[in-house]
Amino acid sequence: MMVLLTKGNQEVLMVNRHADRTGRTVVITGGSDGMGRALALGRAARGDHAIAIGSSQARGDRLLSDAAELGLEGRIEFVRADLSTIAGNQAVLDHVGRHGSIDALVLGANRPSPKRVETVDGFESTFALYYLSRYILGHGLMPLLSQAPGPVIVNVAGVGATAGQIHWDDLQLRDRYRVVAAQLQAGRANDLLGVAMAERHGDQVPYVLYHPGFTRSGAAAREHVSPPARFTLKVLAAIAAQPVERAIAPIHGFIESPPTASLTAVDRARLVPLGLKTLEPSAARRLDQVTARLLADKLTARAHGDRRR
Repeated sequence: MMVLLTKGNQEVLMVNRHADRTGRTVVITGGSDGMGRALALGRAARGDHAIAIGSSQARGDRLLSDAAELGLEGRIEFVRADLSTIAGNQAVLDHVGRHGSIDALVLGANRPSPKRVETVDGFESTFALYYLSRYILGHGLMPLLSQAPGPVIVNVAGVGATAGQIHWDDLQLRDRYRVVAAQLQAGRANDLLGVAMAERHGDQVPYVLYHPGFTRSGAAAREHVSPPARFTLKVLAAIAAQPVERAIAPIHGFIESPPTASLTAVDRARLVPLGLKTLEPSAARRLDQVTARLLADKLTARAHGDRRR
């Protein structure tokens, strides 16, 4: 398989170096609904083993039931986990670790919240789920990815957009929470995550930042917004959104044809120039250091709490 992307008027062809491979192991967060669900079924139909991570057991059960009806029983594994928590991410790392090497990690879990919600770890929920879980899983699964012959990480976010910013003085948005601001901050954080990960690990595991554009995602994408906004999104999706299968087609390509570059950024089939201000390496290193400290502080506090008990 080949992946054709465009950069301005220039077409860029990524040739599959592992086209004859079958039986990959693909981990997909947000894997029981919308794009993640379609991707899991698509990988299973291609002979891969898909590990779909999701927060709803009911949606996970439906995914497994539909897979069985399609003759794909045993090729999809559902893991229920709350990826907004450190413990939930650690449970996924522990579970996936039993599989040995993995070939691809697709990061797609996200859940907008109209009101500020703080997780059990003290993080703002959008920051925790949309960004922090991707940091934890990307780093935590790197040893398993590095063992595969043609690995890749695909981070499905909003690369190419320049709206929004990292609120360095208030990452948890305690003083300025708005649902759009939270989504945009997490999107820009994922841009920087890709830069930092590629700088550190890209020679072994290529990193792809992928913005699919407006897509007819599943019900889970709308259930946490207000009823008026939910109705508006449903109408807009019916009129203007692309089908899920079209949105995930490039992801299939990245899995089957991992880019040779350490970092690839794609916004709706167009390559994003890596010199974009939202992909600034110094900011990526700064966020990487801040995130590592945040997690270390939480783990240290938890360890002290356990000892006191």
